[in-house]
Amino acid sequence: MARILGYIASSLDGMIAAENDDLEWLFKYEGMDLGEHDYSTFLKRIGTVVMGRGTYDFIARDPSPWAYADQRVIVVTSRPIDDPKGVLLVRSDVDALIAELRVLTDGDVWMLGGGQLQIAFLERGALDEIEIYVMPELLGSGRPLFPSTGFRASPKLVSANALDKGCVRLHYRMDAG
Repeated sequence: MARILGYIASSLDGMIAAENDDLEWLFKYEGMDLGEHDYSTFLKRIGTVVMGRGTYDFIARDPSPWAYADQRVIVVTSRPIDDPKGVLLVRSDVDALIAELRVLTDGDVWMLGGGQLQIAFLERGALDEIEIYVMPELLGSGRPLFPSTGFRASPKLVSANALDKGCVRLHYRMDAG
Protein backbone atom coordinates (compact mmCIF):
# COMPACT_ATOMS: atom_id res chain seq x y z
CA MET A 1 0.00 0.00 0.00
CA ALA A 2 1.39 3.38 -1.01
CA ARG A 3 2.02 6.02 1.63
CA ILE A 4 0.69 9.48 0.79
CA LEU A 5 3.17 12.17 1.74
CA GLY A 6 3.46 15.92 1.89
CA TYR A 7 6.81 17.66 1.30
CA ILE A 8 6.53 21.44 1.27
CA ALA A 9 8.31 24.65 2.21
CA SER A 10 6.72 27.38 4.28
CA SER A 11 7.72 30.79 5.54
CA LEU A 12 8.01 31.28 9.27
CA ASP A 13 4.60 33.00 9.21
CA GLY A 14 2.98 30.01 7.49
CA MET A 15 2.90 31.09 3.86
CA ILE A 16 3.84 28.86 0.92
CA ALA A 17 3.79 31.73 -1.58
CA ALA A 18 3.86 35.50 -1.32
CA GLU A 19 1.26 37.74 -2.95
CA ASN A 20 0.43 36.76 -6.56
CA ASP A 21 1.86 33.27 -5.92
CA ASP A 22 5.39 34.70 -5.97
CA LEU A 23 8.09 32.20 -4.93
CA GLU A 24 11.15 34.46 -5.24
CA TRP A 25 11.54 34.38 -1.44
CA LEU A 26 11.99 30.60 -1.66
CA PHE A 27 14.24 30.52 -4.72
CA LYS A 28 17.03 32.23 -2.79
CA TYR A 29 17.34 28.98 -0.77
CA GLU A 30 17.98 26.82 -3.85
CA GLY A 31 21.14 24.80 -3.48
CA MET A 32 21.04 24.72 0.30
CA ASP A 33 22.31 21.55 1.95
CA LEU A 34 19.40 19.43 3.18
CA GLY A 35 21.55 16.33 3.58
CA GLU A 36 19.50 13.13 3.67
CA HIS A 37 16.32 15.22 3.34
CA ASP A 38 17.28 16.64 -0.06
CA TYR A 39 14.51 16.99 -2.65
CA SER A 40 16.26 14.73 -5.18
CA THR A 41 16.60 11.98 -2.55
CA PHE A 42 12.92 12.38 -1.62
CA LEU A 43 11.81 12.25 -5.27
CA LYS A 44 13.61 8.92 -5.87
CA ARG A 45 11.12 7.11 -3.62
CA ILE A 46 8.07 8.72 -5.24
CA GLY A 47 6.11 6.67 -7.75
CA THR A 48 3.20 9.07 -8.15
CA VAL A 49 2.94 12.85 -7.95
CA VAL A 50 -0.50 14.32 -7.26
CA MET A 51 -1.18 18.02 -7.70
CA GLY A 52 -4.12 20.35 -7.99
CA ARG A 53 -4.89 22.38 -11.08
CA GLY A 54 -3.39 25.58 -9.70
CA THR A 55 -0.06 23.87 -9.02
CA TYR A 56 -0.10 22.22 -12.45
CA ASP A 57 -0.80 25.55 -14.18
CA PHE A 58 2.02 27.20 -12.20
CA ILE A 59 4.49 24.45 -13.19
CA ALA A 60 3.28 24.41 -16.81
CA ARG A 61 4.02 28.15 -17.17
CA ASP A 62 7.67 27.55 -16.26
CA PRO A 63 9.83 27.10 -19.38
CA SER A 64 11.94 24.41 -17.65
CA PRO A 65 11.58 20.83 -18.88
CA TRP A 66 8.90 18.65 -17.23
CA ALA A 67 10.48 17.48 -13.97
CA TYR A 68 8.28 14.42 -13.38
CA ALA A 69 8.95 12.19 -16.39
CA ASP A 70 9.96 9.34 -14.05
CA GLN A 71 6.73 9.45 -12.03
CA ARG A 72 3.05 8.91 -12.71
CA VAL A 73 1.48 12.38 -12.52
CA ILE A 74 -2.15 12.95 -11.57
CA VAL A 75 -3.73 16.39 -11.72
CA VAL A 76 -6.92 16.87 -9.72
CA THR A 77 -9.19 19.10 -11.76
CA SER A 78 -12.64 19.23 -13.28
CA ARG A 79 -11.43 21.18 -16.34
CA PRO A 80 -9.70 19.59 -19.33
CA ILE A 81 -5.99 20.25 -19.79
CA ASP A 82 -5.22 21.22 -23.36
CA ASP A 83 -1.70 20.47 -24.57
CA PRO A 84 -0.33 19.08 -21.26
CA LYS A 85 3.30 19.87 -20.47
CA GLY A 86 4.09 16.26 -19.57
CA VAL A 87 2.46 12.86 -19.50
CA LEU A 88 -0.31 13.03 -16.93
CA LEU A 89 -3.63 11.64 -15.80
CA VAL A 90 -6.60 13.76 -14.73
CA ARG A 91 -8.95 12.95 -11.87
CA SER A 92 -11.83 14.95 -10.42
CA ASP A 93 -13.18 12.71 -7.64
CA VAL A 94 -10.88 12.96 -4.59
CA ASP A 95 -12.43 9.97 -2.81
CA ALA A 96 -12.01 7.70 -5.84
CA LEU A 97 -8.46 9.01 -6.29
CA ILE A 98 -7.54 8.16 -2.71
CA ALA A 99 -8.78 4.59 -3.22
CA GLU A 100 -6.77 4.40 -6.47
CA LEU A 101 -3.61 5.67 -4.77
CA ARG A 102 -3.85 3.34 -1.79
CA VAL A 103 -3.47 0.21 -3.93
CA LEU A 104 -0.34 1.40 -5.74
CA THR A 105 2.81 -0.60 -5.08
CA ASP A 106 5.44 1.26 -7.14
CA GLY A 107 6.50 3.88 -4.60
CA ASP A 108 5.09 6.55 -2.35
CA VAL A 109 2.67 9.27 -3.41
CA TRP A 110 3.65 12.92 -3.12
CA MET A 111 1.03 15.62 -2.67
CA LEU A 112 2.81 18.40 -4.56
CA GLY A 113 1.91 22.02 -4.17
CA GLY A 114 -0.49 24.06 -2.15
CA GLY A 115 -2.48 23.25 0.90
CA GLN A 116 -5.94 23.11 -0.70
CA LEU A 117 -5.54 19.55 -2.00
CA GLN A 118 -3.51 18.52 1.04
CA ILE A 119 -6.29 19.68 3.37
CA ALA A 120 -8.82 17.71 1.30
CA PHE A 121 -6.70 14.60 1.88
CA LEU A 122 -6.21 15.43 5.56
CA GLU A 123 -9.96 15.84 6.05
CA ARG A 124 -10.39 12.32 4.66
CA GLY A 125 -7.61 10.82 6.79
CA ALA A 126 -5.56 10.16 3.65
CA LEU A 127 -2.34 12.11 4.21
CA ASP A 128 0.01 9.82 6.12
CA GLU A 129 3.00 12.06 6.75
CA ILE A 130 4.13 15.59 6.01
CA GLU A 131 7.55 17.21 5.94
CA ILE A 132 7.42 20.98 6.31
CA TYR A 133 10.57 22.96 5.63
CA VAL A 134 10.20 26.22 7.56
CA MET A 135 12.31 28.98 6.04
CA PRO A 136 13.48 31.99 8.06
CA GLU A 137 11.29 34.43 6.14
CA LEU A 138 8.31 36.53 7.21
CA LEU A 139 6.13 37.26 4.16
CA GLY A 140 3.33 39.15 5.90
CA SER A 141 0.71 37.87 3.49
CA GLY A 142 0.25 35.42 0.66
CA ARG A 143 -1.00 31.86 0.25
CA PRO A 144 -1.21 29.99 3.58
CA LEU A 145 0.24 26.53 4.10
CA PHE A 146 -3.25 25.25 4.84
CA PRO A 147 -6.47 27.11 4.04
CA SER A 148 -8.89 27.73 6.90
CA THR A 149 -11.53 25.01 6.67
CA GLY A 150 -12.24 24.30 10.32
CA PHE A 151 -10.37 20.98 10.11
CA ARG A 152 -8.54 20.08 13.31
CA ALA A 153 -5.93 17.38 13.97
CA SER A 154 -3.05 16.61 16.30
CA PRO A 155 -0.24 15.19 14.19
CA LYS A 156 2.56 13.31 15.91
CA LEU A 157 6.03 14.84 15.61
CA VAL A 158 8.47 12.30 14.15
CA SER A 159 11.47 14.62 14.08
CA ALA A 160 12.62 18.23 13.96
CA ASN A 161 15.97 19.15 12.43
CA ALA A 162 17.85 22.43 12.09
CA LEU A 163 19.29 22.51 8.57
CA ASP A 164 21.32 24.85 6.37
CA LYS A 165 20.62 28.62 6.18
CA GLY A 166 18.29 28.63 9.19
CA CYS A 167 15.79 26.18 7.70
CA VAL A 168 14.00 23.81 10.09
CA ARG A 169 12.55 20.50 8.91
CA LEU A 170 9.43 19.35 10.75
CA HIS A 171 8.31 15.77 10.05
CA TYR A 172 4.85 14.77 11.25
CA ARG A 173 2.86 11.55 11.06
CA MET A 174 -0.91 11.84 10.91
CA ASP A 175 -2.73 9.40 13.13
CA ALA A 176 -5.97 8.10 11.68
CA GLY A 177 -8.88 8.57 14.00
